Amino acid sequence: RSFLSREDIGIILISQCLAELIRHAVEAHARPLPAVLEIPSKEHPYDPGKDSVLRRARGVFSPEDLR
Repeated sequence: RSFLSREDIGIILISQCLAELIRHAVEAHARPLPAVLEIPSKEHPYDPGKDSVLRRARGVFSPEDLR
């Protein structure tokens, strides 16, 4: 949580498997900076259904917007 309040951090990269452990905190973060991005790890496959940024982006754009 201390990373979220720092002014010198713009992006936080976290593996998706670790983000699942703190999903409540990841979902509660609504500020644009720092951006919290979930990345795949070597041991766990990436699941786009669990990615909070991707879910938010789907709510902003409709399929017609992406054509």
